[in-house]
Amino acid sequence: MAGTSLLTLIDDIATLLDDVAVMTKVAARQGITAADDVAVMTKLAAKKTAGVLGDDLALNAQQVTGVRADRELPVVWAVAKGSALNKAILVPAALVISAFAPWAITPLLMLGGLFLCYEGAEKLWHAFGPKKAEKEAHHQELVEAVADENVDIVAFEKEKIKGAVRTDFILSAEIIVITLGTVAAVSMGQRVAVLVGISLIMTVGVYGLVAGIVKLDDLGLYFNQQTAAWKRALGRGILAAAPWLMKTLSVLGTAAMFLVGGGILVHGIPAVGHAIEAFAATLGWIGPVVSSLAGALAGLVAGALVVLVVNLISRLRGGAAKPA
Repeated sequence: MAGTSLLTLIDDIATLLDDVAVMTKVAARQGITAADDVAVMTKLAAKKTAGVLGDDLALNAQQVTGVRADRELPVVWAVAKGSALNKAILVPAALVISAFAPWAITPLLMLGGLFLCYEGAEKLWHAFGPKKAEKEAHHQELVEAVADENVDIVAFEKEKIKGAVRTDFILSAEIIVITLGTVAAVSMGQRVAVLVGISLIMTVGVYGLVAGIVKLDDLGLYFNQQTAAWKRALGRGILAAAPWLMKTLSVLGTAAMFLVGGGILVHGIPAVGHAIEAFAATLGWIGPVVSSLAGALAGLVAGALVVLVVNLISRLRGGAAKPA
């Protein structure tokens, strides 16, 4: 339900941009066509980055958990400002690359897709692999830190904010690279318009939703304290649904990572991409589903291989660091 609402939001944004595109066709009769192109490309970029947005939303909502209730919104606002600064750095960098090294766009797009697959596989590794116990222990540490009056809350919040901004930088870079790949063939002015538009949509969308998610428990408590029976029932329902909301977002975000990242990898290798599309075309209406699942499977395999390599390197370094 929650993940569907998130993707519905992206689709609503895309539909709105479609309406803008239709309206600007009237202006095109007077020689104004750039706005139409920008609207269409922004819609396409929004759809391609929807998977990253789902993961961005889940990760940043998780990052601010453990903060005291009265400090949640200030922390979200601080992270949102950090996200805006990240994009203010990344967008000009992307434009410079597209202007002076356009050949680098496809490799960067492939690296972004591979990183998405790696993140998805790593999340599965943490959820089901040997590191599950470490994750649970870390969560318990956060709970104890919030309950401990001797903990420096200001320092705790600053660390939370820094961690969330670092996470946002990586995910924002993925969004910008994917968007850049979408607008690589258009004019510089259109690239600027689409990149800035996507950056604004993603920042406002993600952190507006994060603010709503982290305050769900307060909303549930408010209704639970009312006298009307239906309000108390609603409050209990919200409190019970909030943890499942986070889990749903996390699951859908992980699935979207493989779908988006795997799709990028598959289409980045023309021979593989064309072969999958040709096979899918023979399957009729189910062809697009099979094509997407093939990309997701490729993403899962690629991500798992990277996780194995990273863990192997980590173990070798750990072994080398030990005294003889």
